[in-house]
Amino acid sequence: MIRLAEETAEDWWEVEALYDLCFAPGRSALSSYRLREGVDPVPGLCLTARDGDGILAAAIRYWPVLVGGAPALLLGPVAVHPTRQGEGLGALLIRESLERARLLGFGRVMLVGDAPYYGRFGFARLDGVGMPPPTNPDRVLGIALVPGAWEGVAGPVTRAAEG
Repeated sequence: MIRLAEETAEDWWEVEALYDLCFAPGRSALSSYRLREGVDPVPGLCLTARDGDGILAAAIRYWPVLVGGAPALLLGPVAVHPTRQGEGLGALLIRESLERARLLGFGRVMLVGDAPYYGRFGFARLDGVGMPPPTNPDRVLGIALVPGAWEGVAGPVTRAAEG
């Protein structure tokens, strides 16, 4: 039995420990982290997945960014504890959070990731959207939560207002 819940302030360090476990040292040096510094994650979209004993199994976060001055969501990181991988928890968090984002009125989501994995959720390469270097442009993906949300949106990805 997995229980999804919005991440709370009390979850913050436990989620950070999960990210440390799942990602390589130096993860905070990636360009996507520079876009997150000093910016609060998006309430209602940062989720945790806990088992019946309350143990954190997976987590996902979203951050506000600007793409050529237009607002967008930056998905990530999403992580699943190594002992829980292969159970579909990452997919569950992605699908649930994208639906929540759509219901909250967000139009577009982007991420830096593997197209074969994220393509099954509807993400595709974003041409003309530039993440800070050294990001590989082939890994910059997006999904429109409402039809046409990415039409005419291009340019550099920059930080949203600090909060």
